[in-house]
Parts: sequence; C-alpha cells; structure tokens
Amino acid sequence: MNLKETILSEHSKANCNRIVKWIGNNPQRFDELFNLFLHDEYGVVQRAAWPLSYLVIDHPQLIHKHFSKLLKYVKKSGLHDAVKRNTVRLLQEIDIPKKYHGEVMNLCFDYIISPVEKPAVKASSLTILANLSKEYPDIKQELKTIIEDRWNVETAAFRARGKKILKSLS
Repeated sequence: MNLKETILSEHSKANCNRIVKWIGNNPQRFDELFNLFLHDEYGVVQRAAWPLSYLVIDHPQLIHKHFSKLLKYVKKSGLHDAVKRNTVRLLQEIDIPKKYHGEVMNLCFDYIISPVEKPAVKASSLTILANLSKEYPDIKQELKTIIEDRWNVETAAFRARGKKILKSLS
C-alpha cells in the first residue's frame, strides 16, 4: 500500500479503517504514518491524524518512542482541528508516560480555557485532566473551578463532560 496515496484517496471511515487494518501492530508501518503526520502537507497531516488515533488506542506501545514528538507537534500554532482533536482523543484513552504528565496537564488546561478551541478538544481535555487528577489530586480544585467558571459560556459538549467530571471529583 502506498500510504500517502491511500490517505489522499478519500476522507472516509472506510478508508481510515483500511489504513488501520493495514498498519495493525506493525511498528515500521506505524512509523511511516507518524512521519506523514508530522512532516507532510496540510491535507495529509489532517487525514493521517484519524487512523493514528485509532492505532494508538488499539496499540499504545506504538507511540512510546514518538511521544515527545507528538506533544511538541500538537503545541504548534495553526494546527488543523482534526490534529488536535485526534491527539487528545488518543491521550484520553492511553496511559500517558509519567514524565509527560505535567506537559499534558498544561496543554489540556490551555485548551479548556481557550475561547476559540473546538468543543471536542475541550471535552477530551477535561477527561484527560480528570484521569490525571487521580494521580495528582491537587489539580481537582482547579479543574472544578474552571468547569464552573466556564459553564455558562461553553457548549453542551463541554457541560455534559464537565457534569460527569464534577460528579466524579466530588
């Protein structure tokens, strides 16, 4: 399979699943996808994010050697929403290496307080922070305060996730 051509051929769930199936648990094929995700043209990066998230959720060991590059990349300005959305989606589903906890918490807090961030990115960021609060109970109060302060200005997705999290933190 020519991965780049396949990514560009169509933007569909079926194509995403085809790529995920082809890569499977193969580290070399995953590395090829990750390289496209980091270094290719805008449209390829955007479309590579979707199968990347599914692969990492299914096979978290594939991202271990790339984790610092993933975090560095997702902090760049001007990223397509799909890149951020799929990155935080995978982060909410995996065990984040301990040495990156602080960096991930800062990223997620930045996302949830941003007035321009998309609802799906904020909702996943809330989940990541709630997950990390089990190990870092000091962030629970800050998380509660932000959810409560932003309640009236946020979307239904934020409020639905926030409601669950507030309940779990109490």
